[in-house]
Amino acid sequence: MTTTVIEKTLQQLTLGEPQAFQNLAMFPLLAEAEAKADYLTLPEALAGGHVRITEVSEAGRVPELLLDNSSPHRVLLLDGDELVGAKQNRVLNVTILVGAHRKVLIPVSCVERGRWHHRSAHFETEDRMMFAKARAAKMAHVTRSMRQDGSRRSDQGAVWAAVAQKVANLQAAAPTEAMSDVYEQQSASIGDYRRALRAAPRQVGGVFAISGVPVGVELFDAPATLRATLGRLVGSYALDAVEQMRPVAQAPEAARAKEFLARAAAASAEVARAVGEGEELRLEAPGLVGEALVVDGRMLHLSVLKAQEASGRGGGFDPRGGAWSRI
Repeated sequence: MTTTVIEKTLQQLTLGEPQAFQNLAMFPLLAEAEAKADYLTLPEALAGGHVRITEVSEAGRVPELLLDNSSPHRVLLLDGDELVGAKQNRVLNVTILVGAHRKVLIPVSCVERGRWHHRSAHFETEDRMMFAKARAAKMAHVTRSMRQDGSRRSDQGAVWAAVAQKVANLQAAAPTEAMSDVYEQQSASIGDYRRALRAAPRQVGGVFAISGVPVGVELFDAPATLRATLGRLVGSYALDAVEQMRPVAQAPEAARAKEFLARAAAASAEVARAVGEGEELRLEAPGLVGEALVVDGRMLHLSVLKAQEASGRGGGFDPRGGAWSRI
């Protein structure tokens, strides 16, 4: 399996005409046929009251939450999606397919360093995910954690540092150092990007480029999943794009997008049993880091991002963000 399923999947796709807005471009990845998803996305499941996500206990643990799927449907959770509420906002560390009528401990990272008290009994989703640069760094940290001790923990110090840097660079007011505050204060700009980059017919993924440089590929098994997710994916790249705004945007080049896809397809893979159903692939290539979830031989989600420089202060206890202990 390993990279074979990635190569096979990518070979069946066509690179569409790029869409661009200011310095962000998306090359659609188009499937030959309109496959149907046999699961609910997490926002769909939460909106329908099928899923409940809470702290693991009254005391709570920063790197884990409890998901209870009481429905007869499987539910897809995406790496980087934000969960808001409870004792502090978190983002998912990996992509997970939770089976019907299952309870699962899900690995997460905190993106609100300055709060550790309940705002609600359970978590909700917002239509956003962790910005792409921080998601790439977190992916690399989780891969290293899995290799070292089998856990799926991030470097929480590096996550907090990435959010703090984004707050500073975009001069956001964030009293609890929450990633959500940055997004809300950039909502007008991000909204412009989201309205400009829209799903094409039969689109299942895309290669994203900032100022002409490919920085990520995102891929799903069904066009409906892409359509449900594209807005917050675009937002995750847009938050990096607005920080790197240049007077003249470089035109996107299909050759660079194809080269990025070839590098992603050739990435080395380490395979592990997934948190929920299927197998999790941790991907690495020169200058790239990635993750894929494969269930019954079908790749449900692939995310390969431009690698970021390692940073952060590691584990420890932060009185503003709760207890964090590295395994």
